[in-house]
Amino acid sequence: MAAAHQARKRFGQNFLVDQAVISSIIRAIGPQKGDRLIEIGPGLSALTAPLLERLEHLTVIEIDRDLAGRLRNRYPAECLTIVNADALQTDFAQFGQGLRIVGNLPYNISSPLLFALNEYAGQVIDQHFMLQREVIDRMVAAPASSEYSRLSVMLQYRWRMEKLFDVAPEAFDPPPRVTSSVVRMIPLAADRPQAVDEALFGKVVQRAFSQRRKMLRGVMGEWTALIPWTELKIEPTWRAEQVSVAGFIAMSDALHAAGVS
Repeated sequence: MAAAHQARKRFGQNFLVDQAVISSIIRAIGPQKGDRLIEIGPGLSALTAPLLERLEHLTVIEIDRDLAGRLRNRYPAECLTIVNADALQTDFAQFGQGLRIVGNLPYNISSPLLFALNEYAGQVIDQHFMLQREVIDRMVAAPASSEYSRLSVMLQYRWRMEKLFDVAPEAFDPPPRVTSSVVRMIPLAADRPQAVDEALFGKVVQRAFSQRRKMLRGVMGEWTALIPWTELKIEPTWRAEQVSVAGFIAMSDALHAAGVS
């Protein structure tokens, strides 16, 4: 019998153990036999085992070599592909099209990983993640709310998101100090509003939220004079949290037209 695995803080490990919560997540995902599903951070197989009961094949990404070894010993290679790597450094393009991505994401990498996965949205059918509740509240936040942030804008630009349910700390071992939530993310269609220069769009959003207490006219620096505020129906005295995703697209396109790159 394998020795008990000690949760490692450096990997942000909190293992899901509540069977009712596990069942709720599996129902939310709704895995189908032929799905091309990728699980990030399988850990001790809380989701892996019930997923494999419903799938022909599953690919998992696990950074912890000990846990990857346990998975190899437990499941045959023909039904489970194990990528022993950091999800932040993983090229998801290698997995092809029609991906369904799931995971109980470590809190310490959740935001960087969500930004990284934006790049692969065109390959994805949907994503279901368990994250810190405050992160998901920011993801789905509306403009003019205190939770609305750079994360809100950059994800809402690319995804339709729905917070599904909360998960108490007691559902994990060891229990985290915060409440978690589960979110569903579905890529927006190809005809969604898009910035002419997406790299510039990202820079505009990042700059706007870099000092969120400041008015836009103060935080946008040399770009302030190039933005046609009245035409865009955006007030230079607004703060970043008052600007919608469409508003940021409009600001970015105006700056692109003015020669900013």
